[in-house]
Amino acid sequence: MNANRTTADEHHRTGFLLGLGAYAFWGVLPIYFKLLAAVKPFDIVAHRVLWSLPLLTLLIFASRSWPRVREAITVPKTVGMLVATALLIAGNWLLYVYAVTSGHILAASFGYYLNPLANVLLGRFVLKERLSRFQWVAVAIAAVGISVLAAGALGQLWISLTLCGSFALYGLLRKVVSADAITGLGIETAILFPIAVLWITWRNSTGIPVMGATEAQTGLLLLAGLVSTTPLLLFTAAARRLPYSTLGMLQFLAPTLQFLIAVILYNEHFTLAHAIAFPAIWAALALYVTALFKAPRLPQPPE
Repeated sequence: MNANRTTADEHHRTGFLLGLGAYAFWGVLPIYFKLLAAVKPFDIVAHRVLWSLPLLTLLIFASRSWPRVREAITVPKTVGMLVATALLIAGNWLLYVYAVTSGHILAASFGYYLNPLANVLLGRFVLKERLSRFQWVAVAIAAVGISVLAAGALGQLWISLTLCGSFALYGLLRKVVSADAITGLGIETAILFPIAVLWITWRNSTGIPVMGATEAQTGLLLLAGLVSTTPLLLFTAAARRLPYSTLGMLQFLAPTLQFLIAVILYNEHFTLAHAIAFPAIWAALALYVTALFKAPRLPQPPE
């Protein structure tokens, strides 16, 4: 009994650290994409896919995951779900890159502030995870803060809502699909790879410098695979170890870093709505985490 409890705690702790790493990485990504602001979003996403596949292939070889890949691609339901997740994450990437490079980092951060609430609700009503009253209060406080943000950001609300919806659904499907982190991400990338190759080939045929107009842009584009793959691997690994509602609340880290980068580094307009909502959201996070530590037993995902 104690051994099982210790194993469960270690499993949960590992998931927490993996999730923390994923969201911290995503939080500072605007700096990378701002450096590529002169490159079209479609080109950047195509390079993300193009350079991710070789890296993931090496990871699959290193982890001896080919049997799991073969097993996954023989199950039509698994392949179908991974096609859906591939399209969801590609759309999410494209819109996020557009938001950052066009000066809407705050809108992107708002979308990812919305995402934890969506994850909590999906965890509760789809995966049937339980929340205490204390945790529901935290969700309510976060909802109030996000509502204030919505009232002050209607012009870019479509960006926020689309980013939120696409990534929440992606995370949910990746949690329930029968494929581990490396296997699932490798198959997703392989699905998107032909589209990326066709796009870059077509762009190159029109005389556009698809590898960037400068040496600096070329170097940054070559890093796109590593930049894309690292946080997604951390996230999908964390999603399989944590209750989805816990993972959702942990996600507040990424939009907070994005928010600070937008205001401090890139001087995006800081409104009264942000000044009200920001403390409310962090109060909700503190309340939720306190509830987790006070719980007599760490919450576990359903069997």
